[in-house]
Amino acid sequence: MKVFVKNVVATMLFPAALCAQSLSGLSDAKPISLDDAVRLAQINQPQTILARNALRTGESTIRTTLLGYLPSLGLATSASQRGGTQIVGGVPIPVSGKPWSYSQSVAIGTVTLFDGMSRWNNYRTAQANLNASDAAVTTAQYSVSLNVKTSYYAVLSAREFEAAAQRQLEQAQQQLRVSTAKMNAGSATRSDSLSGAIAVSIAQQAILSAQNNLLNANAQLTRYVATSFTVTAMPADTADVAAIGVGDSELMTLALQGPAVRQSIASLGASEAAQRAAQAPYLPTLTMTAAYGKTPPQSQDFKFAGGEGPSTTSTQFGFNLSYPLFNNYQREAGLVTARVGLENAEASLRDARFLAQQNLTTQLNTYRTNLLSIELNKLQIQAAEENVRVVQQQYNLGTKQLLDLLTAQTSLDNARTSLITSRLSARLAKANIESLIGRDIK
Repeated sequence: MKVFVKNVVATMLFPAALCAQSLSGLSDAKPISLDDAVRLAQINQPQTILARNALRTGESTIRTTLLGYLPSLGLATSASQRGGTQIVGGVPIPVSGKPWSYSQSVAIGTVTLFDGMSRWNNYRTAQANLNASDAAVTTAQYSVSLNVKTSYYAVLSAREFEAAAQRQLEQAQQQLRVSTAKMNAGSATRSDSLSGAIAVSIAQQAILSAQNNLLNANAQLTRYVATSFTVTAMPADTADVAAIGVGDSELMTLALQGPAVRQSIASLGASEAAQRAAQAPYLPTLTMTAAYGKTPPQSQDFKFAGGEGPSTTSTQFGFNLSYPLFNNYQREAGLVTARVGLENAEASLRDARFLAQQNLTTQLNTYRTNLLSIELNKLQIQAAEENVRVVQQQYNLGTKQLLDLLTAQTSLDNARTSLITSRLSARLAKANIESLIGRDIK
Protein backbone atom coordinates (compact mmCIF):
# COMPACT_ATOMS: atom_id res chain seq x y z
CA MET A 1 0.00 0.00 0.00
CA LYS A 2 2.84 2.41 0.83
CA VAL A 3 4.42 1.76 -2.58
CA PHE A 4 1.13 2.52 -4.27
CA VAL A 5 0.76 5.77 -2.36
CA LYS A 6 4.28 6.80 -3.36
CA ASN A 7 3.45 6.13 -6.99
CA VAL A 8 0.35 8.23 -6.72
CA VAL A 9 2.32 11.12 -5.21
CA ALA A 10 4.89 10.85 -8.00
CA THR A 11 2.09 10.98 -10.55
CA MET A 12 0.80 14.18 -9.00
CA LEU A 13 4.28 15.80 -8.94
CA PHE A 14 5.37 14.65 -12.41
CA PRO A 15 3.55 17.42 -14.37
CA ALA A 16 5.46 20.11 -12.49
CA ALA A 17 8.77 18.86 -13.89
CA LEU A 18 7.39 18.50 -17.39
CA CYS A 19 5.82 21.94 -17.35
CA ALA A 20 9.08 23.47 -16.13
CA GLN A 21 10.90 21.98 -19.11
CA SER A 22 8.27 23.12 -21.59
CA LEU A 23 7.88 26.61 -20.16
CA SER A 24 11.62 27.20 -20.47
CA GLY A 25 11.12 27.56 -24.22
CA LEU A 26 8.05 29.78 -23.81
CA SER A 27 9.47 32.31 -21.38
CA ASP A 28 11.93 33.65 -23.97
CA ALA A 29 9.19 34.64 -26.42
CA LYS A 30 8.48 38.38 -26.56
CA PRO A 31 4.82 39.47 -26.78
CA ILE A 32 3.79 41.40 -29.88
CA SER A 33 0.47 42.96 -30.79
CA LEU A 34 -1.51 41.67 -33.75
CA ASP A 35 -1.25 44.98 -35.61
CA ASP A 36 2.54 45.07 -35.21
CA ALA A 37 2.83 41.44 -36.30
CA VAL A 38 0.81 42.13 -39.45
CA ARG A 39 2.83 45.26 -40.22
CA LEU A 40 6.18 43.51 -39.87
CA ALA A 41 5.03 40.52 -41.92
CA GLN A 42 3.78 42.74 -44.74
CA ILE A 43 7.22 44.36 -44.85
CA ASN A 44 9.33 41.21 -44.62
CA GLN A 45 7.38 38.40 -46.28
CA PRO A 46 8.61 37.36 -49.78
CA GLN A 47 5.04 37.36 -51.07
CA THR A 48 4.58 41.09 -50.47
CA ILE A 49 8.14 41.91 -51.52
CA LEU A 50 7.59 40.18 -54.87
CA ALA A 51 4.29 42.01 -55.34
CA ARG A 52 5.88 45.41 -54.60
CA ASN A 53 8.78 44.69 -56.96
CA ALA A 54 6.33 43.67 -59.69
CA LEU A 55 4.64 47.05 -59.20
CA ARG A 56 7.99 48.82 -59.54
CA THR A 57 8.68 46.89 -62.74
CA GLY A 58 5.27 47.88 -64.10
CA GLU A 59 5.94 51.55 -63.38
CA SER A 60 9.25 51.29 -65.24
CA THR A 61 7.46 49.67 -68.18
CA ILE A 62 5.01 52.57 -68.29
CA ARG A 63 7.86 55.09 -68.50
CA THR A 64 9.59 53.07 -71.20
CA THR A 65 6.37 52.85 -73.24
CA LEU A 66 5.70 56.58 -73.02
CA LEU A 67 9.28 57.47 -73.95
CA GLY A 68 8.88 55.24 -77.01
CA TYR A 69 7.00 58.15 -78.61
CA LEU A 70 10.19 60.20 -78.59
CA PRO A 71 12.91 59.65 -81.19
CA SER A 72 16.41 58.68 -80.17
CA LEU A 73 19.03 61.42 -80.54
CA GLY A 74 22.74 60.82 -81.08
CA LEU A 75 25.78 63.09 -81.24
CA ALA A 76 29.08 61.88 -82.66
CA THR A 77 32.46 63.42 -83.27
CA SER A 78 35.65 61.77 -84.41
CA ALA A 79 39.28 62.59 -85.22
CA SER A 80 41.68 60.31 -87.01
CA GLN A 81 45.29 60.50 -88.11
CA ARG A 82 46.80 58.79 -91.12
CA GLY A 83 50.39 58.39 -92.17
CA GLY A 84 52.87 56.01 -93.78
CA THR A 85 53.97 55.63 -97.37
CA GLN A 86 52.40 54.75 -100.70
CA ILE A 87 53.93 53.19 -103.83
CA VAL A 88 53.96 55.50 -106.85
CA GLY A 89 55.76 54.17 -109.96
CA GLY A 90 57.41 51.51 -107.87
CA VAL A 91 58.88 54.12 -105.53
CA PRO A 92 57.59 54.45 -101.93
CA ILE A 93 56.77 58.05 -101.11
CA PRO A 94 55.12 59.56 -98.01
CA VAL A 95 51.33 59.87 -98.00
CA SER A 96 50.37 63.31 -99.20
CA GLY A 97 47.89 65.60 -97.52
CA LYS A 98 47.32 66.70 -93.98
CA PRO A 99 47.29 63.75 -91.51
CA TRP A 100 44.41 64.80 -89.24
CA SER A 101 40.80 64.52 -90.45
CA TYR A 102 37.55 65.13 -88.53
CA SER A 103 33.81 64.46 -88.66
CA GLN A 104 30.81 65.57 -86.63
CA SER A 105 27.19 64.40 -86.87
CA VAL A 106 23.75 64.63 -85.31
CA ALA A 107 21.42 61.72 -85.95
CA ILE A 108 17.75 61.42 -85.11
CA GLY A 109 16.64 57.83 -84.81
CA THR A 110 13.75 56.42 -86.71
CA VAL A 111 10.54 58.23 -85.75
CA THR A 112 7.39 56.14 -86.08
CA LEU A 113 4.63 58.43 -87.30
CA PHE A 114 1.98 55.75 -87.55
CA ASP A 115 2.06 52.10 -86.46
CA GLY A 116 -1.59 51.10 -86.41
CA MET A 117 -1.95 52.33 -82.78
CA SER A 118 0.42 49.61 -81.66
CA ARG A 119 2.38 51.81 -79.23
CA TRP A 120 -0.80 53.30 -77.77
CA ASN A 121 -2.30 49.90 -77.18
CA ASN A 122 0.97 48.70 -75.71
CA TYR A 123 0.77 51.64 -73.32
CA ARG A 124 -2.83 50.71 -72.45
CA THR A 125 -1.70 47.14 -71.85
CA ALA A 126 1.14 48.28 -69.60
CA GLN A 127 -1.22 50.58 -67.70
CA ALA A 128 -3.70 47.74 -67.15
CA ASN A 129 -0.89 45.46 -66.02
CA LEU A 130 0.22 48.17 -63.60
CA ASN A 131 -3.31 48.33 -62.17
CA ALA A 132 -3.25 44.54 -61.83
CA SER A 133 0.09 44.75 -60.04
CA ASP A 134 -1.30 47.38 -57.70
CA ALA A 135 -4.25 45.12 -56.88
CA ALA A 136 -1.82 42.22 -56.48
CA VAL A 137 0.03 44.19 -53.80
CA THR A 138 -3.20 44.56 -51.83
CA THR A 139 -4.00 40.88 -52.37
CA ALA A 140 -0.55 39.88 -51.13
CA GLN A 141 -0.80 42.16 -48.11
CA TYR A 142 -4.10 40.67 -46.97
CA SER A 143 -2.96 37.16 -47.79
CA VAL A 144 0.02 37.68 -45.49
CA SER A 145 -2.29 39.32 -42.95
CA LEU A 146 -4.49 36.22 -43.01
CA ASN A 147 -1.47 33.98 -42.44
CA VAL A 148 -0.32 36.10 -39.51
CA LYS A 149 -3.78 36.19 -37.95
CA THR A 150 -4.08 32.42 -38.33
CA SER A 151 -0.80 31.91 -36.47
CA TYR A 152 -1.64 34.60 -33.91
CA TYR A 153 -5.02 33.06 -33.14
CA ALA A 154 -3.36 29.64 -32.96
CA VAL A 155 -1.16 31.03 -30.18
CA LEU A 156 -4.21 32.32 -28.32
CA SER A 157 -6.03 29.01 -28.73
CA ALA A 158 -2.99 27.06 -27.53
CA ARG A 159 -2.92 29.18 -24.40
CA GLU A 160 -6.62 28.64 -23.85
CA PHE A 161 -6.17 24.90 -24.31
CA GLU A 162 -3.30 24.98 -21.83
CA ALA A 163 -5.42 26.84 -19.27
CA ALA A 164 -8.28 24.38 -19.78
CA ALA A 165 -5.89 21.45 -19.41
CA GLN A 166 -4.50 23.00 -16.23
CA ARG A 167 -8.01 23.17 -14.75
CA GLN A 168 -8.54 19.60 -15.91
CA LEU A 169 -5.36 18.60 -14.08
CA GLU A 170 -6.43 20.37 -10.89
CA GLN A 171 -9.76 18.53 -10.95
CA ALA A 172 -8.05 15.22 -11.63
CA GLN A 173 -5.59 15.77 -8.77
CA GLN A 174 -8.43 16.66 -6.42
CA GLN A 175 -10.35 13.54 -7.44
CA LEU A 176 -7.20 11.45 -7.01
CA ARG A 177 -6.69 12.75 -3.48
CA VAL A 178 -10.28 11.97 -2.56
CA SER A 179 -10.22 8.47 -4.06
CA THR A 180 -6.87 7.73 -2.37
CA ALA A 181 -8.17 8.90 0.96
CA LYS A 182 -11.34 6.82 0.55
CA MET A 183 -9.28 3.78 -0.39
CA ASN A 184 -7.13 4.21 2.70
CA ALA A 185 -10.34 4.44 4.76
CA GLY A 186 -11.66 1.29 3.11
CA SER A 187 -14.66 2.98 1.47
CA ALA A 188 -13.26 2.77 -2.10
CA THR A 189 -11.33 0.26 -4.13
CA ARG A 190 -7.87 0.52 -5.58
CA SER A 191 -9.49 0.80 -9.00
CA ASP A 192 -10.75 4.27 -8.08
CA SER A 193 -7.23 5.47 -7.29
CA LEU A 194 -5.88 3.93 -10.47
CA SER A 195 -8.59 5.65 -12.49
CA GLY A 196 -7.71 8.91 -10.77
CA ALA A 197 -4.02 8.44 -11.62
CA ILE A 198 -4.96 7.83 -15.25
CA ALA A 199 -7.04 11.02 -15.29
CA VAL A 200 -4.04 12.95 -13.96
CA SER A 201 -1.82 11.51 -16.68
CA ILE A 202 -4.35 12.42 -19.35
CA ALA A 203 -4.42 16.01 -18.05
CA GLN A 204 -0.61 16.06 -18.07
CA GLN A 205 -0.58 15.01 -21.71
CA ALA A 206 -3.15 17.68 -22.53
CA ILE A 207 -0.92 20.34 -20.95
CA LEU A 208 2.15 19.13 -22.83
CA SER A 209 0.22 18.99 -26.10
CA ALA A 210 -1.03 22.56 -25.61
CA GLN A 211 2.47 23.77 -24.79
CA ASN A 212 3.91 22.04 -27.85
CA ASN A 213 1.21 23.64 -30.00
CA LEU A 214 2.07 26.99 -28.43
CA LEU A 215 5.76 26.55 -29.24
CA ASN A 216 4.93 25.62 -32.85
CA ALA A 217 2.55 28.55 -33.23
CA ASN A 218 5.18 30.93 -31.80
CA ALA A 219 7.74 29.59 -34.28
CA GLN A 220 5.36 30.08 -37.19
CA LEU A 221 4.46 33.59 -36.06
CA THR A 222 8.16 34.44 -35.72
CA ARG A 223 8.77 33.22 -39.25
CA TYR A 224 6.04 35.48 -40.60
CA VAL A 225 7.23 38.63 -38.80
CA ALA A 226 10.88 37.71 -39.55
CA THR A 227 12.37 38.89 -36.26
CA SER A 228 15.69 37.70 -34.83
CA PHE A 229 13.94 36.69 -31.60
CA THR A 230 10.91 34.53 -30.87
CA VAL A 231 7.62 36.38 -30.61
CA THR A 232 4.25 35.40 -29.22
CA ALA A 233 0.77 36.86 -28.97
CA MET A 234 -0.01 39.34 -26.23
CA PRO A 235 -2.10 37.87 -23.40
CA ALA A 236 -4.36 40.92 -23.52
CA ASP A 237 -5.54 39.85 -26.98
CA THR A 238 -7.21 36.75 -25.51
CA ALA A 239 -10.77 38.03 -25.53
CA ASP A 240 -14.11 37.38 -27.12
CA VAL A 241 -14.49 37.60 -30.88
CA ALA A 242 -15.06 41.12 -32.19
CA ALA A 243 -18.34 41.82 -33.94
CA ILE A 244 -18.63 42.66 -37.64
CA GLY A 245 -20.25 46.08 -37.76
CA VAL A 246 -20.98 46.00 -41.49
CA GLY A 247 -24.23 44.92 -43.13
CA ASP A 248 -24.48 41.96 -45.49
CA SER A 249 -25.24 44.07 -48.57
CA GLU A 250 -22.28 46.34 -47.91
CA LEU A 251 -20.02 43.34 -47.33
CA MET A 252 -21.15 41.84 -50.64
CA THR A 253 -20.39 45.11 -52.43
CA LEU A 254 -16.95 45.23 -50.84
CA ALA A 255 -16.30 41.60 -51.74
CA LEU A 256 -17.21 42.23 -55.38
CA GLN A 257 -14.70 45.11 -55.32
CA GLY A 258 -12.08 43.17 -53.38
CA PRO A 259 -8.43 42.83 -54.38
CA ALA A 260 -8.89 39.54 -56.25
CA VAL A 261 -11.77 40.95 -58.33
CA ARG A 262 -9.91 44.20 -59.03
CA GLN A 263 -6.89 42.21 -60.16
CA SER A 264 -9.08 40.21 -62.55
CA ILE A 265 -10.67 43.41 -63.90
CA ALA A 266 -7.22 44.89 -64.58
CA SER A 267 -6.11 41.67 -66.26
CA LEU A 268 -9.17 41.85 -68.50
CA GLY A 269 -8.26 45.42 -69.46
CA ALA A 270 -4.75 44.29 -70.33
CA SER A 271 -6.12 41.49 -72.50
CA GLU A 272 -8.42 43.90 -74.36
CA ALA A 273 -5.50 46.25 -75.05
CA ALA A 274 -3.33 43.32 -76.13
CA GLN A 275 -5.98 42.27 -78.64
CA ARG A 276 -6.09 45.76 -80.14
CA ALA A 277 -2.31 45.78 -80.31
CA ALA A 278 -2.40 42.43 -82.14
CA GLN A 279 -4.47 44.07 -84.90
CA ALA A 280 -1.79 46.71 -85.59
CA PRO A 281 0.23 44.56 -88.08
CA TYR A 282 -2.81 44.64 -90.42
CA LEU A 283 -2.18 48.38 -90.95
CA PRO A 284 0.79 50.06 -92.69
CA THR A 285 3.69 51.60 -90.78
CA LEU A 286 5.04 55.09 -91.55
CA THR A 287 8.46 56.13 -90.25
CA MET A 288 10.78 59.10 -90.65
CA THR A 289 14.57 59.44 -90.38
CA ALA A 290 16.81 62.54 -90.26
CA ALA A 291 20.53 63.18 -89.91
CA TYR A 292 23.02 66.04 -90.20
CA GLY A 293 26.76 65.69 -90.72
CA LYS A 294 29.71 68.08 -90.79
CA THR A 295 33.27 67.44 -91.95
CA PRO A 296 35.74 70.11 -90.74
CA PRO A 297 38.90 70.71 -92.84
CA GLN A 298 41.96 68.60 -92.23
CA SER A 299 44.88 69.86 -90.19
CA GLN A 300 48.58 69.21 -89.88
CA ASP A 301 48.39 69.01 -86.10
CA PHE A 302 45.47 67.87 -83.93
CA LYS A 303 42.87 70.56 -83.34
CA PHE A 304 39.65 69.88 -81.48
CA ALA A 305 37.45 71.88 -83.87
CA GLY A 306 39.34 70.88 -87.03
CA GLY A 307 41.63 72.80 -89.33
CA GLU A 308 41.19 76.19 -90.90
CA GLY A 309 38.95 76.75 -93.88
CA PRO A 310 35.41 75.88 -94.90
CA SER A 311 33.66 72.70 -93.72
CA THR A 312 31.53 70.40 -95.78
CA THR A 313 28.05 69.42 -94.58
CA SER A 314 25.51 66.75 -95.39
CA THR A 315 21.83 66.30 -94.54
CA GLN A 316 19.51 63.35 -94.74
CA PHE A 317 15.74 63.30 -94.41
CA GLY A 318 13.37 60.58 -95.50
CA PHE A 319 10.10 58.73 -95.03
CA ASN A 320 9.42 55.04 -95.19
CA LEU A 321 6.02 53.41 -95.67
CA SER A 322 5.81 49.65 -95.28
CA TYR A 323 3.03 47.12 -95.31
CA PRO A 324 3.58 43.37 -94.93
CA LEU A 325 1.45 41.45 -97.41
CA PHE A 326 2.37 38.10 -95.92
CA ASN A 327 4.49 37.35 -92.85
CA ASN A 328 4.15 33.59 -92.55
CA TYR A 329 0.90 33.68 -90.54
CA GLN A 330 2.51 35.61 -87.67
CA ARG A 331 -0.20 38.31 -87.61
CA GLU A 332 -2.99 35.76 -87.55
CA ALA A 333 -1.30 33.67 -84.87
CA GLY A 334 -0.76 36.74 -82.70
CA LEU A 335 -4.39 37.77 -83.07
CA VAL A 336 -5.62 34.29 -82.14
CA THR A 337 -3.40 34.30 -79.06
CA ALA A 338 -4.73 37.72 -78.02
CA ARG A 339 -8.36 36.63 -78.49
CA VAL A 340 -7.78 33.48 -76.46
CA GLY A 341 -6.19 35.56 -73.69
CA LEU A 342 -9.21 37.89 -73.74
CA GLU A 343 -11.68 35.01 -73.43
CA ASN A 344 -9.65 33.53 -70.58
CA ALA A 345 -9.57 36.88 -68.78
CA GLU A 346 -13.35 37.27 -69.15
CA ALA A 347 -13.90 33.78 -67.72
CA SER A 348 -11.48 34.47 -64.86
CA LEU A 349 -13.25 37.71 -63.96
CA ARG A 350 -16.65 36.05 -64.00
CA ASP A 351 -15.40 33.23 -61.78
CA ALA A 352 -13.63 35.67 -59.44
CA ARG A 353 -16.91 37.46 -58.79
CA PHE A 354 -18.81 34.25 -58.15
CA LEU A 355 -15.97 32.99 -55.95
CA ALA A 356 -16.07 36.20 -53.91
CA GLN A 357 -19.82 35.73 -53.37
CA GLN A 358 -19.33 32.09 -52.41
CA ASN A 359 -16.48 32.75 -50.00
CA LEU A 360 -18.27 35.65 -48.34
CA THR A 361 -21.41 33.54 -47.85
CA THR A 362 -19.39 30.64 -46.45
CA GLN A 363 -17.32 32.74 -44.07
CA LEU A 364 -20.30 34.76 -42.84
CA ASN A 365 -22.23 31.58 -42.09
CA THR A 366 -19.18 30.12 -40.34
CA TYR A 367 -18.72 33.29 -38.31
CA ARG A 368 -22.36 33.51 -37.19
CA THR A 369 -22.67 29.80 -36.49
CA ASN A 370 -19.62 29.88 -34.26
CA LEU A 371 -20.85 33.00 -32.46
CA LEU A 372 -23.99 31.07 -31.52
CA SER A 373 -21.84 28.08 -30.58
CA ILE A 374 -19.75 30.28 -28.27
CA GLU A 375 -22.81 31.35 -26.31
CA LEU A 376 -24.07 27.78 -26.16
CA ASN A 377 -20.66 26.50 -25.06
CA LYS A 378 -20.57 29.03 -22.23
CA LEU A 379 -23.91 27.77 -20.96
CA GLN A 380 -22.71 24.18 -21.32
CA ILE A 381 -19.60 24.98 -19.29
CA GLN A 382 -21.68 26.52 -16.50
CA ALA A 383 -23.97 23.50 -16.45
CA ALA A 384 -21.06 21.06 -16.59
CA GLU A 385 -19.21 22.82 -13.74
CA GLU A 386 -22.31 22.66 -11.57
CA ASN A 387 -22.80 19.02 -12.48
CA VAL A 388 -19.18 18.19 -11.56
CA ARG A 389 -19.58 19.98 -8.24
CA VAL A 390 -22.73 18.05 -7.36
CA VAL A 391 -21.39 14.68 -8.50
CA GLN A 392 -18.11 15.33 -6.63
CA GLN A 393 -20.03 15.89 -3.41
CA GLN A 394 -22.14 12.82 -4.03
CA TYR A 395 -19.02 10.75 -4.69
CA ASN A 396 -17.45 12.03 -1.51
CA LEU A 397 -20.58 10.89 0.37
CA GLY A 398 -20.53 7.55 -1.39
CA THR A 399 -23.84 7.96 -3.25
CA LYS A 400 -22.19 8.14 -6.69
CA GLN A 401 -19.65 5.95 -8.38
CA LEU A 402 -16.31 7.16 -9.68
CA LEU A 403 -17.51 6.50 -13.21
CA ASP A 404 -20.24 9.10 -12.73
CA LEU A 405 -17.66 11.67 -11.63
CA LEU A 406 -15.30 10.91 -14.52
CA THR A 407 -18.21 11.19 -16.97
CA ALA A 408 -19.15 14.60 -15.56
CA GLN A 409 -15.54 15.79 -15.75
CA THR A 410 -15.26 14.58 -19.36
CA SER A 411 -18.39 16.55 -20.27
CA LEU A 412 -16.86 19.67 -18.73
CA ASP A 413 -13.57 19.15 -20.60
CA ASN A 414 -15.44 18.68 -23.87
CA ALA A 415 -17.45 21.86 -23.31
CA ARG A 416 -14.26 23.84 -22.70
CA THR A 417 -12.69 22.38 -25.85
CA SER A 418 -15.78 23.25 -27.89
CA LEU A 419 -15.69 26.85 -26.64
CA ILE A 420 -12.03 27.27 -27.60
CA THR A 421 -12.60 25.67 -31.01
CA SER A 422 -15.67 27.82 -31.73
CA ARG A 423 -13.81 30.98 -30.73
CA LEU A 424 -10.89 30.08 -33.02
CA SER A 425 -13.21 29.30 -35.94
CA ALA A 426 -15.06 32.60 -35.53
CA ARG A 427 -11.79 34.55 -35.43
CA LEU A 428 -10.51 32.83 -38.56
CA ALA A 429 -13.81 33.41 -40.38
CA LYS A 430 -13.60 37.13 -39.60
CA ALA A 431 -9.98 37.20 -40.77
CA ASN A 432 -10.98 35.51 -44.04
CA ILE A 433 -13.71 38.11 -44.60
CA GLU A 434 -11.18 40.92 -44.07
CA SER A 435 -8.81 39.28 -46.55
CA LEU A 436 -11.66 38.91 -49.04
CA ILE A 437 -12.81 42.53 -48.97
CA GLY A 438 -9.32 43.99 -48.59
CA ARG A 439 -9.92 45.99 -45.41
CA ASP A 440 -9.88 45.46 -41.67
CA ILE A 441 -13.17 45.28 -39.80
CA LYS A 442 -12.78 46.87 -36.40
